[in-house]
Amino acid sequence: MDKPTDRTIFQNAWVVEDVEAASMKWVNELGVGPFFMSEYHPHSFENLTYRGQPAELAMKIAVAQAGPVQIELIQPITENCAYRDSFPVGTSGFHHMCVWTLDFEADHNYFAALGYEAANTGSTGNIDFAYYDTRPLMGCMLEVVTKTSAVEERFAQIAAASINWDGKDPIR
Repeated sequence: MDKPTDRTIFQNAWVVEDVEAASMKWVNELGVGPFFMSEYHPHSFENLTYRGQPAELAMKIAVAQAGPVQIELIQPITENCAYRDSFPVGTSGFHHMCVWTLDFEADHNYFAALGYEAANTGSTGNIDFAYYDTRPLMGCMLEVVTKTSAVEERFAQIAAASINWDGKDPIR
C-alpha cells in the first residue's frame, strides 16, 4: 500500500493525573521501567497549534520501554490541548498510538484528506509532530512524529535501560 506514514506503531500513550504516581504503578504492578521524565513548558515548542489556532502546550511526561513498545505517560498542564479533548481534568486513559513520519507535510495532507483534524501540531528543533483526531476510526488519537537519528538514539537509550533492569532508580 502506498501511504505516506510509516505505520509501525512504536509507542502507546496514556493521559494521567499524576505522572510520578502513575509511573510508580507501572513499575510496581507491571514491572515496566525505568521511566525517564521530562517537563515541557509553554514555550518548549515552536509553531504550536490547537485545532488550527496558535496555542501553547505544557505537560510532564514519563517514557519507558515495555518489550517492543514504548510507554508514554502524560500529565497535561495546558487545558486546551489534544490530551484534554479525550480526558478532561480528573480523568485518565489511553490517549494515542505513535508512528514515525519521513514526510510530515505529506502525512498532514493525507490525514486532512481523510477528514482527521490535527488536534495539536508543533515542532521542536527539526522534529515536527501532530496529534490527529482518529477517535472515530481507532477510539484514540494518532501521533505522527518526524523520525530523526537523534530521536531514534534517545529512544534506543531508553529501551536499553529496560533490558535486565533491576528495579533500581525507577524514575530518572
